[in-house]
Amino acid sequence: MTIRRAVVTGASSGIGAETVRVLRREGWDVVGVARRADRLAALAAETGADTVVADITRDEDVAALAEHVRSSGGADVLINNAGGALGLDSVEDSALEDWEQMYDSNVLGTKRVIAALLPVLRESVEEGRSASILAVTSIAGREAYAKGGGYNAAKFAERALLRALRLDLVGEPIRVIDIAPGMVKTEEFSLVRFGGDQARADAVYEGVETPLTAEDVAQTIRFAVELPPFVNLDEVVIKPVAQAAPYSVAKGPLRVRDAR
Repeated sequence: MTIRRAVVTGASSGIGAETVRVLRREGWDVVGVARRADRLAALAAETGADTVVADITRDEDVAALAEHVRSSGGADVLINNAGGALGLDSVEDSALEDWEQMYDSNVLGTKRVIAALLPVLRESVEEGRSASILAVTSIAGREAYAKGGGYNAAKFAERALLRALRLDLVGEPIRVIDIAPGMVKTEEFSLVRFGGDQARADAVYEGVETPLTAEDVAQTIRFAVELPPFVNLDEVVIKPVAQAAPYSVAKGPLRVRDAR
């Protein structure tokens, strides 16, 4: 029987939680992974997903995750979604601790999970099928922007990791997929970035006509991993129409210019 089981990190909120919901609605078995046990318990009750409480910055947690996935049926899709941004300051003024935390979660955490789960993915690949390793990166990993140095550095590095991984795996039936969202309005991304300052978080999206939602990104992820096994979407950049670049976002209603 064809395996349709995905491991989703960062599953306690936002894009990760919505990806669990979308895949479950499509009949996938899903293992949701996050640090917050209460959030995972609620998601499991809602969707029927399997869950594992784990911090991807801890080697022992990731090793336990891999063993759980292997012993409970394997998986053929790994969705690395855990990560995030902290602060919005210049390279000079930003906190080194924020840079360390962003690098550990976005880059080293992704590396830990891939290294631990790759043997499990290989074991699960059926004849004529493929496994998939997908990471949710960001347009911040493609274009730098003012006061985004720490997050830019982490996401550029995560993108490089995926490109190198694709070269490492050439000849194997394992896809490597990079989904890079632009502005996505979720309940926690900007709130965490600004240390819980709700007003500052809300201001990011104020006046922007229809920023992306977590479901928009989750549906893109589902599309990528459900393509025929010989098709690899190497890199997908997804932005709202109102956004041209990290530093160029239209405020107010979108209108066609007068052609006269």
